[in-house]
Amino acid sequence: MSARKITPSASFAGPPEQSRSLRLDLSIGEVQIRKNGIEFCTGKPIPPWTEMTVTLETPGDGRRADFTGVIVACNGNRHQGYVVAMVFTELSREAQAQLSSFALSL
Repeated sequence: MSARKITPSASFAGPPEQSRSLRLDLSIGEVQIRKNGIEFCTGKPIPPWTEMTVTLETPGDGRRADFTGVIVACNGNRHQGYVVAMVFTELSREAQAQLSSFALSL
């Protein structure tokens, strides 16, 4: 038996819906803020490992901030909805401060 280099093929790429990036706008009242991410409810499932950008907005003063992350869990069903857990992947100190101020505004 010999070793050889394996080239990436379509069979390793995964489904197309997992490789594209999604964007979602949410109000601060619709999310649970966690240490490194958020949880939110949705009517449609989002596959794990989907890259996503979420825009969070405060209802009172309309402050907005974008956060990029990866979906790590999606539990539920089509009748009751889905609870989605997202972990932020690029969280700078400034973004962390914004997220903390959003958490305090709840």
